This record gives sequence, C-alpha cells and structure tokens, in this order.
Amino acid sequence: MKIKIILFFLLLSNVLFSQKVTTSIDSTKKKIGSEFKLTLKTEVDTTAKVTFPKNKTFGRLEVLESYKIDTVKKGSCYELIKKYGLTQFDSGKYLIPRIPVFINGKPVFSDSIQIEIADVKVDTLKQKMYDIKNIIPVEKPFGNWWIYLLIFLGIIGLGVLVYYFIKKKQAEPKAEVIIFKSPIEKATTLLQQLEKKELWQKGEIKNYYSELTDIARNYIEEEIQIPAMESTTSELIEGLRNAAKQKKLKLSNETVENLEKVLKQADLVKFAKSKPLDFEIEEDKKRISNSIVTIHKSIPEEVEEDDELALWNEEQKEKARLLKLKKQKRVRIISTIGIVLGMIVIALGTLIYVKGFDYVKDNLIGHPTKELVEGEWIYSEYGNPSVRIETPKVLKRYDANKVMPKETMALLKEMQMFMYGSMLDDFYIGVSTATFKQETQVDLTQTAEGSVKIFETIGAKNILFKSEDFDTQKGIQGKKVYGTMTMIDKINGKSTKMYYEILIFTQSNGIQQITVMHREDDKYGKEIMDRVLNSVELQNYDQQ
Repeated sequence: MKIKIILFFLLLSNVLFSQKVTTSIDSTKKKIGSEFKLTLKTEVDTTAKVTFPKNKTFGRLEVLESYKIDTVKKGSCYELIKKYGLTQFDSGKYLIPRIPVFINGKPVFSDSIQIEIADVKVDTLKQKMYDIKNIIPVEKPFGNWWIYLLIFLGIIGLGVLVYYFIKKKQAEPKAEVIIFKSPIEKATTLLQQLEKKELWQKGEIKNYYSELTDIARNYIEEEIQIPAMESTTSELIEGLRNAAKQKKLKLSNETVENLEKVLKQADLVKFAKSKPLDFEIEEDKKRISNSIVTIHKSIPEEVEEDDELALWNEEQKEKARLLKLKKQKRVRIISTIGIVLGMIVIALGTLIYVKGFDYVKDNLIGHPTKELVEGEWIYSEYGNPSVRIETPKVLKRYDANKVMPKETMALLKEMQMFMYGSMLDDFYIGVSTATFKQETQVDLTQTAEGSVKIFETIGAKNILFKSEDFDTQKGIQGKKVYGTMTMIDKINGKSTKMYYEILIFTQSNGIQQITVMHREDDKYGKEIMDRVLNSVELQNYDQQ
C-alpha cells in the first residue's frame, strides 16, 4: 500500500512538473516601433486542453499580431508553440509580465522578461534642408454662395408646401355632425346603423357586441345620468336599480335581467373569446332594443315647451361649432410646430456644414470644460509647503485620513488634499502637500511611479507615461510625469482615453504635487491644463 501511494505521488509530481511554460524572446533591445517576437512553449499530454491568452496588450506592450499555434509531436506528448508580435512606441525599459496559459483549466504562468526600447537617433547635419513653404490661401466660407442660395430657397419651398398642405386639409369637407333631439332617438338610430353594418354576419362578433353594448350604456348614461360607460356589468345593473328607486321608474325585474344577460354575454365575447350562435345574437339584439324602449317608457313624461327644445338645439349646435374650432386650432398648432422644427433642423444642418459639428455642439448644446475656460478664474494658495496656483474653480479640501492608508499617515506630520472633480470624471485638478515627521530623503522618480500606480487602483488600463525634469519660473526643480491611460467605468463598462500631467516637488522635508487630467480629445481640457500648470508658483523654502 505504501509503495502504491509513493508511486501515485511520483506520477502526480511528474505531471505537475511537465505542465510548465518556457518563455523566450528574439531580442531584449530594439528601436521604437520594432517588433519583439515573444515565444511561449509548453509540452502536454495528447488529451490535454491548452488555452493561450488573446490579450491585445501584455503590460504596456501592444500585441501587433497573435501567430497561429505550432504543434510538434514528441512521442506520446505534444509540444505547443505560440508566438506573439509585441511593440511599443515610447522609449524606455519595459517588463513583459508573467502570462497565464491555461492547461486543463488551470493557469500556468510564463517567466517575466525585461526589454529595452531605444530612441531612433536623427542626425540633423546629414539631413537635407528645405525652405519653408508658402502660405496656402484658405477658401472663403461663402465662396460657394450658390449652395447657400439653394438651401435658402429649399427652406422657402418647404414652408410653402406645408402652408398649402394645411390649407388643403382645412378646405376638405368635414363629416357632418348629427345632432339628435333626444337620447332615445340617438340610441334607435345607432341601432339601425349597427344592423346595416352586418358585423356579426361577417364574423366580427366581438366588434358587434362592443358597439351594441356601448349604445345601451351610452343611452342609460345620458337618460338616467349614471356612469354607465365606465362601470362594470354588476356596477351598472346595481346603479340602474338604485336609480329606478330614486326616480320612481317603472322597471320590471325582467327588463333589468334581460339587459344584464346581454352585458354578461358581451363580456364573455370580448374577454373569454366566446362565440354565440346566430339565434342567440338575434335574441341579444332584441333584448337591448326592448330594454332601451322599456327604460324610455318608464321615465315620467315632462312637457317641454317649444322654446326649450329650440334652446336645447341651439346649445347642441354651439357645442358642435366649438368642437370644430377646437380641432382646427389643434391642427394649426401641430402644423406650426412641425414647420418650426423643420426650419430649426435645416438651420442646424446649414450651421454644421459651414462651422462644423464641434462648433455647434460647443456653442449651442454646451461643453463643460469650455464653460470653465470662459469663466472667472481664481488664484489661490493651498497646503503646506504651500502651492500657489490659478484654477477655474476653488479647489475643495478633502480629509486625507479617509483616503490614505494608516501606515502612510503614521509617517507624516501633516497632509492636505484639495480637488476639483474626481479621477473618474472627464476632468480633474488635484493639489496635495505633505510633510514628514522625520528627516526623509525623497526620490522624485519613485514618487512619480507611485502616483501613476494610483491610477491602476481606480480602474485605469494601458497606462503610458514619461518623466522629465521640470523647473518653475523661479528655478525650483521638480519632476514632471505625463502620458495617457484608459479609464474604465465599472458600472456601464464605458472606456475613456485620458491624458494626464503631474508636477512633483520636494521642499522643507515635504512633498508638493499638482495633478491635472482631461479627456485626450478635449481641446478645452488641454487649454485649462496648460494655464493651470503654467501658473504654478512655489515658495523657495531652501533659500530661507
């Protein structure tokens, strides 16, 4: 038993040992833009499933091409060879990170490799010199005047067409509004018109019952003044019984029950897709007609004078006239809105053609950073050691204890942070100052690299950066870090290409840092950045 266990672990260790990835590269030093060929090799069993990564970048190196996998059979095993073409367009030293290769679902990592990318030296003494080209005349915006004339005539023509269309619509004869003298006359006429349609004979039983019951409901609502149109069948029958008691209507139970039968039959047809037989439909029509007549006869007769009838007719005519005017007014309003919107669209199209889309977007729709550029700027002093800087808005103080780790704060005597916006926004300004408790030698290069790594913690990808020495106008030396990165919104997955610049100084046993970020394609953001960083002034503590 012990021998079997030992053999099992020996076999297991052999399998684990064989699952490794060999890493190699054609050269560790090349010029900017040249291709590095990275090779990953692994030897596996014939039944193993191997998955190589499909990344577009490895660290800060871009994958130009992912070559096909070469397979070499070695006895009972396969050797899989995968090559990648990598490049970088900034000089410096870069690290190709450990790359995971999944063998049977488990990651096996390659070795990391350090490479160097050198600048391309240009000897300007051996290059042929050329004269400065002459100024190229720019075509005047209104050189093609005939285009604008056609657009203007098109707007006028569109307006004329819409005007004649509206006039034609208004001139068309309107359907005559029939005025009925009484609810019973209206109900009787509508029942006759319904029979002429022959809906149920054509198979439109649902529409037939819908119109049949609507006629009855509308009659009851107008004649007895109960909300029949918006009531359920049971509510309508109950309301009819109550109204009969209150108004002393001579309604028999048979009449109410017949009406209730038809209404329930209509509900089954409309909602349960019931299909009554032809004789049942005829019976329901008779029940409705008889119920309407019976209800009408049960109402106490009232003698109406001729002048009252004439007044009622006049009121109906006035209502019809006002309804017609209201419809005409609504048509005119909708048409006017359509004409105005059409002319606005044409005007915007013309303006975009002449000035460009960016001009229209920035000046009509609005642009946040453009408003910052044109607003009133503030020149103020922040932190200790102090930083004097000009900004479009006053920077807001933030509690450093809520942002920085406790281990870091334990080394600091004081730290102050001031910000406008957020690193996750399209524009950001930040000023931070800190002083150490003990005398500390600060390495600005390491500090700059640490500042850039903060971007990774908030979701930045593909971070590219350069660093160089920087002097203020008063000769205070510091470090400038700048570059681009891709910010990923973790909520909606949207990515934004950002440009950043960081100025770092060390004075009076402390650190001063100014950070500005904006969208790479935001010209106003760049204008703000240049103005902010050019305004930086520091007090020279070393000369005090």
